[in-house]
Amino acid sequence: MQAPARRPRLAVIVANGITGDSRVQKTAIAAARDGWDVTLIGRSDTKRIQRTKMGPVDVIRIPVGSDFLRAVKARKNHAVRAAATQFRINDPAALKLYTATYHDWARQRSAETNWVGSSKRTSLKVLLRARRTVHKLRVKAFRWEQRRSNPKDAGPVGDWRLDWPQIVDLDLAFGPVIEKLQPDVIHANDATMIVTAGRSAARLRAQGRKCAWLYDAHEYIKGVEWPNPHQKSALPAVEAEFIRRADAVVTVSSQMAELLKKDHRLRKSPLVVGNSPVREVIGSGHSRSSVREACGLGPDVPLMVYSGWIGPERGVDAVIDGLPGLPGFHLALVVGRTTPLLEGMLQRAESLGVRDRIHLVPYVPQHEVANYLASADLGLTPFRKVPNTEVSLPTKVSEYLQAGLPLVTSDVKVIKAYVEEHRIGEVFTWDDPKTFVGAAARAMEHRKALAERITEDIRTDLSWEAQSGKLMKLYRELSGKTPPGPRPEMSWTVQETPVAVATPAPSSDHTAPTWRKLRGTRIKLGLGPANYAGQGAAYAQAITRVNPDVSAEVVMNKLPQSFDYPADVYVDATQLPELPVQTQQMQRVIGRYTHLLVDAFMPVFGHLNGVNIAGDLAALRQAKIKVALLAHGSEIRHPGKHMERHEYSLFHDAPAGIAKKLQVKAETNRKIADESGLPLFVTTPDLLDDLPTATWAPLVVDVASWATDRPLMERKRPVVMHAPSKRWTKGTDRIMPVLTELHDAGIIEFRLAEGIPWAEMRELVQSCDLVLDQFTTGSYGTFAVEAMAAGRPVVGYISDEVKSVTDGALPIVSATPRDLRKVIESLVEDREATIRIGAESAEFASMYHDGTWTAQVLSNFLK
Repeated sequence: MQAPARRPRLAVIVANGITGDSRVQKTAIAAARDGWDVTLIGRSDTKRIQRTKMGPVDVIRIPVGSDFLRAVKARKNHAVRAAATQFRINDPAALKLYTATYHDWARQRSAETNWVGSSKRTSLKVLLRARRTVHKLRVKAFRWEQRRSNPKDAGPVGDWRLDWPQIVDLDLAFGPVIEKLQPDVIHANDATMIVTAGRSAARLRAQGRKCAWLYDAHEYIKGVEWPNPHQKSALPAVEAEFIRRADAVVTVSSQMAELLKKDHRLRKSPLVVGNSPVREVIGSGHSRSSVREACGLGPDVPLMVYSGWIGPERGVDAVIDGLPGLPGFHLALVVGRTTPLLEGMLQRAESLGVRDRIHLVPYVPQHEVANYLASADLGLTPFRKVPNTEVSLPTKVSEYLQAGLPLVTSDVKVIKAYVEEHRIGEVFTWDDPKTFVGAAARAMEHRKALAERITEDIRTDLSWEAQSGKLMKLYRELSGKTPPGPRPEMSWTVQETPVAVATPAPSSDHTAPTWRKLRGTRIKLGLGPANYAGQGAAYAQAITRVNPDVSAEVVMNKLPQSFDYPADVYVDATQLPELPVQTQQMQRVIGRYTHLLVDAFMPVFGHLNGVNIAGDLAALRQAKIKVALLAHGSEIRHPGKHMERHEYSLFHDAPAGIAKKLQVKAETNRKIADESGLPLFVTTPDLLDDLPTATWAPLVVDVASWATDRPLMERKRPVVMHAPSKRWTKGTDRIMPVLTELHDAGIIEFRLAEGIPWAEMRELVQSCDLVLDQFTTGSYGTFAVEAMAAGRPVVGYISDEVKSVTDGALPIVSATPRDLRKVIESLVEDREATIRIGAESAEFASMYHDGTWTAQVLSNFLK
C-alpha cells in the first residue's frame, strides 16, 4: 500500500478567545506557511462551537462548561452529607456534575497508562474498568434530591483541581476535540492548557498514535501577581506537575528559560522564541490607519504610546502622574477594552488636568501593529518591579522597535539591560514619576539619534520570521515529520473569515446556467439538494433546452463554505434538523413536482425522516412523484475497494477517520440503491465500478462559454495550473514537489489556484497552457471538463475502465505522481502534439458534455 502523503498536523491550543493573542495567531500562520495542517483552538464566548478560517488554518472556538467547578463547590458546601450520601445522585444536574468528575478521573488515569511503567499499566487498566462499571451503576441508580447551599468559600487547599477547577473544565471541553483531530504535535500556550496537552497526548499514545506536545510558557507563573489566591496556588502547582512530562518547553526569554530549568529541574533548557512582529509586512502599507491619526494629532505634537493590556503591574499610572511635568506631550493608550482600573486612571488624569492629552485608541490586527505605532515618537514600558515583568523582553518592545520608536522604560531588569546595551532609549526608576518625566524629556530631545541606533540587525533578530524558524525546527524534531511542501504564497496578513450562510445576489454573469423555471408544464422536475459543482443547475439547463415539456427547480443545501453555484432555492444546511425547515421543504415538494432527481442520496425533507433519502421515499411514492437517484462520487465510492484498485487512491491520504466514515456512507447508499428499485445515474464513469446497474449521465458544462481562441503553448515557459478544492482529494501534496522543481528550473510557470470563487475560475483556465486535474480517483470531474472545453490539455490519472467507457476517445493525458515529471516534460518538448491534444479536448467536451447526451440519457426517466 502506498504510504499517505498528508501534511503533518499541528494543534495550537490556548484558553482565551484567540482574537488579540498575536503569538498564537502568528504561530498558526508560520506553521501553515511551513506546510503544516494547522488547527488553532481557543475558547468560545458562546454556548456553541464556532468555526472560522484563517487562510488554510482551521480556527475552532469551543464552549467551556462549569460542571467540574460546580461539582467542587457542591462537595465544599456539603462535605459531611456528601460523605454519607456519596452513592446517591439526586437529579439530572447532579448526575452531570458526577459524570464530569468521573470523566476527569478517567482521562487522568488513562493518560497515566502512558506515563507509568509496564508493571503498573495492567493494574491501572483493571482500575479503569472497575471504576467504569461503578460509574454505570451509579448513573442507573440515582434516585433522590439534594439541596445545595453556597457558604463562604474557604482559602486554597493545595490541590490545583480543587483550587482552580476551571482547568479541569477546560480539559473536559478541549480534550475530545483535540483527540478527534489526532495531531502529530500539540502546542500548548500558557499553564491553563498544560493539563489538556499532557493528557490528550498521553491518551493518543495509549491508543498507539504518535503525538508530541510542547508547553509554551508566556509568563513566569510563579512571578505573576494573581488577583485570586486560588489561582496563585493552583497555576504554579499545575505547571510543576506537568512541565517535566512535556516533550519540549518553549518560553519568551533566556532569563525565563533559566528560571524554568532551575525551578523544575528540567533536563534541557527551554527553547527561547521571542514574540516579535512579522518583519516582512512592516512598512508595506498594510496598516489601515496610524495611532497619530486615531488620536487626531498633527505631525509635530509629541506623542508617546503604550500598547497592550493595562494591569496593576504595568505601571501606566506612573506615566499619568508624570504627564503634568511634560507640557505638550500626549499619551496614546492602545487598549482592547475599558476596565475599572483604566477608568480609575482616567479619573486620576482628570484631577491632574491632563485628561485631554490622553487618547484611547483601538487595537488593530497583529500584523498591522508596528505600522500602526510608527507615527508616534516614543514607546513606553513603565512596568513595576514584580518577578514576572523582570524576566522577559515583552512583545511590545519588539513592536516599538520594529516601528522605529525609541523606548522609555522603567528599570525592570531585562528591558533595562537591553535598552542600555543598544543605547536605544532612556530608563527611569519604576516607582518615581519624577524620573519618568526626565527620561521622557531626554528621549524626545535625542529621539533622532536614539532611533538611528535601531539597526537592521536589531529588527531582524526581533522579527517573527527569525524567531518562528526555531519553532518550526522544533516541530520537525518532536514529530519526526517534515511537511511535504511550504506555502510561501500564504500571506502573513491573512485575516480570519467568519463562517456564515448567505444567499448570493442574482448573478450578472450572462453565461451562468439558466433553465425553464417551474411552471405549468407537463413535467415539473425537481433537482437537488446537493447541486455539487453546480451540476443540478447544469442538468436543469440541458434538460429544459432539449425538452419543452419540462420545467425545473434546482435546490441546494448550502453550508457556509459552499461555493455559490446557481440554484432556485438555497436551504441553510445547518437548519435541516429543525421542524419548520422540514415542513417548508415538504410543502415545496409535495403537490408541485411530478419528477424528482435526487443527488448524493440526500434527504429532500430536511432530517424529518433521517439523514438520507431512504426515509423520504414512502412519502414521495404516496405523492406519486417519480424519483431517480444521481450519484456524484464520495457518497457511493467505496474507499476500501477503491484503495485495492488504485495505488494512489485519495483515501490513502484522507484525514483520519474520513475513509471509514465514507465507507459506511457508501455501503448504506449502495443498499438504498439496490433496495429502492429506482432509476440510477452517475455523473462520472468510474462510479460504475461502485454502482454497476447505473447509467452514466455525463457531467454538463456550458461548453461555448468556456471556449477560447487564446493561443496555446506559445510561451517559453508554459503556464501549468492546478486548482484543488481539497488537496487530499486531488493528490496535490504528492505532485507539488515535482511541480515546484519544474517551476524553479524554468521549465514551466506553475500556478496553484486554491479557494478561487467559481465565477473567477474561467479566466484562469483560459489563460493557461496545461491543466492538472486529479491523481487519485482514476476519473475526471467538472473542472477537467471545463478545461477541455477551453481547449486546454488536461493531465490526470485515468483508469483503464474509464478509458473503455469512452471507447478510448478521452483525450486526458494519464499520469501518476510517479511519472508526472516525464509526462509534463514530454508535453513541453512536443508542443505541436500538445496543441493537437487541446483541440481534441475541446471536441470531446462538445460531444460528451454539452448536455445533449445527458438529456437523452435522462429522457426515459422523464417520460
